[in-house]
Amino acid sequence: MKNTKELRTWLDDMKLDHPLVIAGPCSAETEEQVLKIAHELKDSDVSYYRAGIWKPRTRPGNFEGVGALGLKWLQKVKEETGMKTCTEVANTAHVKLALEHDIDMLWIGARTAVSPFIMQELADALQGTDKPVLVKNPINPDLALWLGGIERLYTADIKNLGAIHRGFSTYEKTKYRNVPEWQLAIEFKNRFPDLPLINDPSHITGKRDMVFDVSQTALDLNFDGLMIETHFDPDNAWSDAAQQVTPDALKQMMKDLKIKKVTNEEDAYKDALNNLRAQINVADNQLIDVMGKRMKVADQIGALKKEKNVAVLQNKRWNEVLGNMILEGEKVGLSEEFVLKMFKAIHQESINHQEKVING
Repeated sequence: MKNTKELRTWLDDMKLDHPLVIAGPCSAETEEQVLKIAHELKDSDVSYYRAGIWKPRTRPGNFEGVGALGLKWLQKVKEETGMKTCTEVANTAHVKLALEHDIDMLWIGARTAVSPFIMQELADALQGTDKPVLVKNPINPDLALWLGGIERLYTADIKNLGAIHRGFSTYEKTKYRNVPEWQLAIEFKNRFPDLPLINDPSHITGKRDMVFDVSQTALDLNFDGLMIETHFDPDNAWSDAAQQVTPDALKQMMKDLKIKKVTNEEDAYKDALNNLRAQINVADNQLIDVMGKRMKVADQIGALKKEKNVAVLQNKRWNEVLGNMILEGEKVGLSEEFVLKMFKAIHQESINHQEKVING
């Protein structure tokens, strides 16, 4: 992709004094429900009103959306409240209908973003549009696939592009519905710093009581906005009930969230920050040195196992190490999630070293 500064125009043109906020129900259920939520969000920081019209469900038999009828309800939202509207499209028929009903913003979901074939079809259908088109990250943590989908849209001369970070699926049980994998979002920002990046805390958490904390983390990481699912009666919502917040809760959240400055030009701040970063650099170098020494020991273990014809993986030993490290991590303020990820990576590298020795 060329310089992405031109792709920020649609967001900059809005001249918002706060991050972009996209909010509304997970699913459009009835005309009354759609309009009621919209009117409750009218006098708030919400810039785009979202509602799922077509719902890609994991298994058949679940509520799959009201279909094209819901687009007329979104038209009424714009007429009655003045808010711009937003919905998900997953195929070329959806695109055609959404454009015919003058939906202001479209997003492409995580299940759709995994397929280069579908992304190319959508790019062809959307070619040349000036409506903002946002691409959610694919369900699996594949940065190249995410970027590739956006590049297909860019090549189709779609004027206004952006991305949505909604977390990634995992087989492991965590406190999140979809693990945020913040480092991937950070790498995305590093690759395309001028491409608007929106955070979707609703799908990351799956729980309304966690939405605020994830939203604050996203703003601390200089995300450009938030997409938050909102319902006047979330417990009885037809889809994703547990992660939706009420309009009043959303408004309070917007007041409580703190917007951090990108930087501070005061000399005292810069000196203090440089000193702390120097300390981190030293600690990082020490970590690399310690890891190198640990892997040399792993090489020696591999040689010993090779000599005695012993299997590389020792589950009992590994579980003991993991349990001990979680406890040690707690003592120094490290979360269990972090310790698990770190030591699983270390363990895999250790296995790789031992196998290289044994098979060498």
